[in-house]
Amino acid sequence: MKNMDIVKAKQEDYDQIMAVWESSVKATHDFLKQEDFEFYKQAIPKDYLPNLDVYVFRSDRTVVGFMSVAEGNLEMLFIAGNLRGKGYGRTMLEYAIRKLNATKVDVNEQNTQAVEFYKRFGFKVVGRTDKDSEGRDYPILNMAL
Repeated sequence: MKNMDIVKAKQEDYDQIMAVWESSVKATHDFLKQEDFEFYKQAIPKDYLPNLDVYVFRSDRTVVGFMSVAEGNLEMLFIAGNLRGKGYGRTMLEYAIRKLNATKVDVNEQNTQAVEFYKRFGFKVVGRTDKDSEGRDYPILNMAL
């Protein structure tokens, strides 16, 4: 991983962030209904990104991943679909824990790869909800260190 850095995102990063989000979701969220995929694709750059502290993981000038932490909760962490399994997620999660004080994460229960990823770093399931934050029928696991 040469020429890599994690920096605070700017609005001009949103197109690359959304490209990463789309490729990541297509690789990991096969349970997501198409209409919900479209809803989130519209809502994230309009309603989520402007209201969160978002960090991008860049390789040279290309965004390969992004994350956000608010009040100790890892709100999102996405890696480009074609780069999964190469250490980028680990690097970002370690940064989130060490530098941004992340101690909690909410994960789609159906995204078993993500659940197992967080468990490898010591996160344990401490709660569960039947619906996601938008009230949609996607169970969420609340995990904490």
